[in-house]
Amino acid sequence: MTEQLTITPPPELVQQWTSLSNEMEGSEVWMQMAIFAAQWGADQELEACVSFLAAQGWDHIPGDLRAARRPKPPSLKQQARHALDTYIYGNPDHNDKQDTYNTIRRALDALPDD
Repeated sequence: MTEQLTITPPPELVQQWTSLSNEMEGSEVWMQMAIFAAQWGADQELEACVSFLAAQGWDHIPGDLRAARRPKPPSLKQQARHALDTYIYGNPDHNDKQDTYNTIRRALDALPDD
């Protein structure tokens, strides 16, 4: 391989990250930029792996790999079920009870009124 590929975010993306970090100061900005860059780099690597596997004819693996590496966050319904199970069967402290209440309330608020 004679061509050296770099994983450097495009300037437009760096500018977007900078604008998102405008309210932060000093080391917070650098930390946030490092987080953005790490996430971007990991996404680039994942997409390269997915492309390679697809090119090899392993049609089912790229989707499985992407799903395993970037799982979807639980739905509000799943969060509410978990919160309710924790509240009823677990031994939550006061802060957990407040989080449980808020999660279940958000889920109920999302339901249509009949």
